[in-house]
Amino acid sequence: MANLLVVDDEKSMRDMLRIVFRDEGHEVVEAADGKEGLEAFRENEIDLVVQDLRMPRMDGLQLLQALKDSNADVPVIVITAFGDWQSAVEAMRLGAFDYIKKPFDTDLIRSIIARALEQTAIRKMASKGPIDRVLPPMEFIGNTPSMRDIFRLIGTVAQTNTTVLIRGESGTGKELVARSIHFQSMRGSGPFIATNCGALPESLLESELFGHLKGTFTGAIADKRGLLEAASGGTFFLDEVGDLSPATQVKLLRVLEDRTVTPVGGTAPRRIDLRFVTATNKDLEKEVREGRFRDDLFYRLNVIPILLPPLRDRREDIPLLAGHFLARYTKEMGKTITQLEPRSMDRLMAYRWPGNIREMQNLIHRAVALAADEKTLTVEIPPGEETEERDRFLGVSIPDEGIDLDERLESIEKLYLEEALRSGGGKMTQAAKILGLSFRSMRYKVKKYGLKDVD
Repeated sequence: MANLLVVDDEKSMRDMLRIVFRDEGHEVVEAADGKEGLEAFRENEIDLVVQDLRMPRMDGLQLLQALKDSNADVPVIVITAFGDWQSAVEAMRLGAFDYIKKPFDTDLIRSIIARALEQTAIRKMASKGPIDRVLPPMEFIGNTPSMRDIFRLIGTVAQTNTTVLIRGESGTGKELVARSIHFQSMRGSGPFIATNCGALPESLLESELFGHLKGTFTGAIADKRGLLEAASGGTFFLDEVGDLSPATQVKLLRVLEDRTVTPVGGTAPRRIDLRFVTATNKDLEKEVREGRFRDDLFYRLNVIPILLPPLRDRREDIPLLAGHFLARYTKEMGKTITQLEPRSMDRLMAYRWPGNIREMQNLIHRAVALAADEKTLTVEIPPGEETEERDRFLGVSIPDEGIDLDERLESIEKLYLEEALRSGGGKMTQAAKILGLSFRSMRYKVKKYGLKDVD
């Protein structure tokens, strides 16, 4: 299967991961600290690394940087018992594939390993042909329970030819899900064709989907093969399917029923072999009730529904995404930025994100583009949004799947500790007075969260 390197100073963790990975058929190389891990990486053919964050001799971030300097293509998964947004951002900025907090269940690490190896295999395949133009983007990142469930569902669904309907707000990553389903399926080496129903007028959309014959209409100077036929042997992704006109809905239903297409102006149907994945941000049940969407087409499309949560309901993933986008755009623009300013992360965590992941991507892109050549990036939230959303974040904003209350309270406590240390000039004695804590308690909390002081 694959050669995995496990680097952790806890023998019990290495033993557990060795058992899990060998049960999956992988070969495992172990190392007890960062320096030993780097040596093992250089001496063995390693396909993937699972490493701790806090280790003797060479810490996890130093090891991650060294690994990426040696081979940027090998995925590295960072695990830690000290989860904080600074280390998460830094790990993702340095190129970590994922960042997970101890303790974790074995199903989670298995699914992450499978996803990492799958993307590595895709990239190797891409180097041999034109498939690289449709590689699944790396923004498909998440560790919240809802995203773990989606990753597992994608892995299951990909092994079938069943039609999938992806639902979610704009910017949540619906096309990323469609691409992941395609690349994990038996059709992964075939074409992935995507089109957006809302981007084209009805007359042009019909011609794009089904093709047309020469002379059918003004400008049809030659026969044209439609996108559905072009996707034969692969996957066809139809985005914003809720915007289809009634006439086009009828024609699409026929395609789904008999897997044939008839070009505009033609009479002879052509057989196609493809998988349908569709997406919408509309309430299709409501569209059906109000007569704007055919119920028979809805049932054909909604065989396996996948619901993507909005970013505001998976806030624990915000640092991972922020670190990823920070790395992406600093590299593209040749900037020397290495970290996010603490108050900026507070803003990102508190914001409601009406535009979801796409909005975050654009916000960090703009911030990096406009930033001076400094080490720390400041990100501004659109005016008038921050105060209201901070109140929601610290108040009653709870996603449907619930939250990890201990983790949420720890993140809030850490914000107050950081603010008190800043207000107290970095002195624990002054910060303890501001927060009404004893010096001993303050010292314990500073050590617990890895904060800096000058006492």
